Amino acid sequence: MAEESKFQIFKREGQFVFGEEAVMTTDPTPVQKAGLEKMLEEGVIDGSVYTMVANLPGFTLMHAWFKKDYPLPLHSHSADCLYYVVAGSARLGTEQIGPGDSFFVPANTPYTYHAGPEGVEVLEFRHTLEIDFQNYAKGQAFYDKAVQTVIENRDYWKAVPKPSEATAP
Repeated sequence: MAEESKFQIFKREGQFVFGEEAVMTTDPTPVQKAGLEKMLEEGVIDGSVYTMVANLPGFTLMHAWFKKDYPLPLHSHSADCLYYVVAGSARLGTEQIGPGDSFFVPANTPYTYHAGPEGVEVLEFRHTLEIDFQNYAKGQAFYDKAVQTVIENRDYWKAVPKPSEATAP
């Protein structure tokens, strides 16, 4: 029997940082695995924060914060994703996007975006929590550059506030 829909409120204290639960599957190549391990060793974990806001049958809402220069690889998900920019900015292809902008990525469509100088916060809407993550960054050059980017930004990443929480000068 299907779970009955009911009115629900999702409070901040009930949210959890994405990554604490095993929800993404991936099958990295040896180059990807070694590159990702080196990125983790150098502190890439401080460059982004994923927070699960709500997870219902057939409906998932996640908040993602990518900090300045976070090396997000070209990738795809096995589910459609709709994004809404809450704060900050990013470059998606040739387009600059900012607060109030949205973009839709169909399942299995490769994409990436680059956080602006203040970082970017997005809400991600999906119909499922569990997804297959396909990483298209296969060359050593991407990982060498990504590791260097992590090293150059890790101290900044540890201290910077979210764009939505930053105070105006």
